[in-house]
This record gives sequence, C-alpha cells and structure tokens, in this order.
Amino acid sequence: MAASVLDARALLAFFRGEDAAVPVKELLHKAATADRPLHMTEANYAEVKYMLLKKDGAEAWEQAADVLKSLPLEFHPASRALADAAADFKARFKISLADAFAAALAKEKKAELVTDDPELKALEKEIKIKWLK
Repeated sequence: MAASVLDARALLAFFRGEDAAVPVKELLHKAATADRPLHMTEANYAEVKYMLLKKDGAEAWEQAADVLKSLPLEFHPASRALADAAADFKARFKISLADAFAAALAKEKKAELVTDDPELKALEKEIKIKWLK
C-alpha cells in the first residue's frame, strides 16, 4: 500500500458522510489492516476542526474528535523543512496555506495526496494526487 496524505476535505467528507467518504473509508480500512497509518499535517487537522466547529457545531466536532482517536492517522507538526516546502508551493500556486502543507507532506513522504479540492489540480506535475470521486 502506497503512503497517503489526507487533506482536510478528505477527512471532512468522511465525517460528514459525503460521497467522497466511501474511498476515504476504504483507505482508512486498508491502513488499519496493514498497520500503516495515513498521514495528515497538524495544519490540516486545524482546518478540519475549524470547519466542523464553524459549520456543523461543537457537538459535531466532539463526535469527530472521539472518532479521530481510533483512526489510523499519523499527524505531522510543521517542521521548518515542511514549512519551507509549503511556502514554496503557496508562492507558486494559488492554493490555501493548509493545502500547501498537505502538498508539502505528500512530497516529503513521496506519498499521494488524497483530495477532491480542484485548487490542487495545479500541483499534479509536482506530486501524485488521488482524486476522490
């Protein structure tokens, strides 16, 4: 199983039960079975928390926080090297800073970035992207 990095939209789809949640659930199941966690930056974690709190409410976040404890996810802090790579992506492409961190982690891990965010299409020549349908 190739290494995978989730962006915020992938995890939000999972928590909200959107159509894109199906392939995310499959990836999480495969990761748990293989004992190889999926990856996410702390910046993307913050975006997930922010979006759930703002749009879905505190109760939705509390439920998601409980579920997060059991998911095969490894969270990565913003090291200087990761921040430098994210800044490079942000400077060259019209993407959010959180997306830039997700892309930087995917590049660092030589992993595929799992997303349905059309903004990230511009990075297809830079990193491997697994598009959620």
